Amino acid sequence: MEKLFWIFYKTRRISIDSRTVEKDSLFIALKGDRFDGNLYAEKAIEAGAKYAIVEDKSISNEINIFWVENSLLYLQKLANFHRLKFNIPIIGITGSNGKTSTKELINAVLSQKYNVLCTKGNLNNHLGVPLTLLQLNDKHELAIIEMGANKPGDIKELAEIAEPNYGIITNIGKAHLEGFINFEGVLKTKLELFDFISSSKGEFIVNADDEVLNNATKDYSKRMLYSTNKNAAVQGKLEGLTPFVELSYTTENYESPSITTKMIGNYNFYNFLVAITFGQIFKVSNDLINEAISNYVPTNNRSQVLKTNNNELIIDCYNANPSSMLAALESFLKMKETNKIAILGDMLELGEESLAEHKKILIFCFDNNLEFITVGPIFQSLNKEGFNSIEGYKEFHSKNKLSEKTILLKGSRGITLELLIPHL
Repeated sequence: MEKLFWIFYKTRRISIDSRTVEKDSLFIALKGDRFDGNLYAEKAIEAGAKYAIVEDKSISNEINIFWVENSLLYLQKLANFHRLKFNIPIIGITGSNGKTSTKELINAVLSQKYNVLCTKGNLNNHLGVPLTLLQLNDKHELAIIEMGANKPGDIKELAEIAEPNYGIITNIGKAHLEGFINFEGVLKTKLELFDFISSSKGEFIVNADDEVLNNATKDYSKRMLYSTNKNAAVQGKLEGLTPFVELSYTTENYESPSITTKMIGNYNFYNFLVAITFGQIFKVSNDLINEAISNYVPTNNRSQVLKTNNNELIIDCYNANPSSMLAALESFLKMKETNKIAILGDMLELGEESLAEHKKILIFCFDNNLEFITVGPIFQSLNKEGFNSIEGYKEFHSKNKLSEKTILLKGSRGITLELLIPHL
C-alpha cells in the first residue's frame, strides 16, 4: 500500500466523488453500504483524474488505476504519511458541543499571526480528517483539526491519523448516545485525544470549571487551565449578554478591556476562552486576540442573531443534544429581551434515553415559565400541542403568525428548523 503513496504527489488534489473530479486529481474509490466508488473509477479517469485507487482488481490496469486491499485505509495511511512531513503544531479538537464554533474561533485568533490549515465545516470524521490533512502544504505554519465521534475508538483512530501535539475537549455531554450507550462511554472516547497527546508529550488545555474534565485529567502532564477563577493561566469573566456575549479576561501579565463579541449564548463564553488560551500559547498579541474575537461573525445557523420584519431570531439550529439544548435555553432565559418564545426541534441519536431527555427539556421550560413550540415526532409524543414536522408548523404559522417576539430556534440538523426562518 505504502508504495503507492507517490501517486498523490503527482496529482493536484484528492477526490472521492467521481462527479466532482478535477483535472490531474487522484480519485480514491470508496465503498459503502449504499455505494461502490469502484464502479466509477474509469469514469473518473475519463473526467480528468490522473490516477485512481480501487479495491476491485478487475478494474485495475496498474497504469493509471491501481489496486489496494482497502481504499479507506489507503486514504487514512496516506494522510498520516503526508502529515508527518510537516513539523508544525497540530491542534486536535473534540467534545460533545461547540467543536465547530471553537475551531472557528481558534482559527480566527491564530490566523492573525500564522498561515493556518483548518477543518472546513464539520468534516471531522474518518473521511474528513484525512482529506483535511492532505491539504497541508509548505505554506502552512499550523493546523486545526476537528474530530467527531459516534462510537468508542473513533477519536483514537483520528488521533493516530492526525497525530496532534495540542488539544482541547470542549465538554462532555449526552451526544450520539446510540453509539456510546452512556455518558461514561462518551467521556472515555473523548479522552482518547488527551491520551494520545499525553503519550507523545504534547500539551492540551482544560476548562477548570468543568468538574468532570478537570478531575478526569488531573493525572495528565502538560495541561494548561482556563477558568473563571484565579487558579488558571487564562481567567475569564462573563460581563453580559446583550444578547451578544460580552467578556473580559486576565493572564499573568495582562488584563483585557470588556470585549463585545458578535456571538450569542453564554455557552459560547468558554469557547472564546479556549481561543484566547491558544492565542497565549502561540504568542499572538493581546490586541490581535481581542480584535479576532470581537470581529468573528458566526455562520451556518450557529449562534446567530437575525432581525426580520416581525421578530428577532436567535438561530442555533445546526445541531442539538440534551446538554447543548439546556445550555441554549438557560442562556435564552438570561437575555433581557421580553416576549420570548423557543421553537424546539427533536434531538436525534439519543437511543434509549431519547424520551427521558426530551421530557427533561419540556419540564425545564414549564418550570421556568418559558413559552415554547415543539417540532418533531419525539417531542410531539410528549407534547400533543406540538407539530410532527416543520411543514405542520408552517401551516399553523400561516394563520397564527408570531410578531414582536424574540425567538430561539434550537434543534437537531435533521429537523431543518432553518427552513422556518423565512416565515418568521
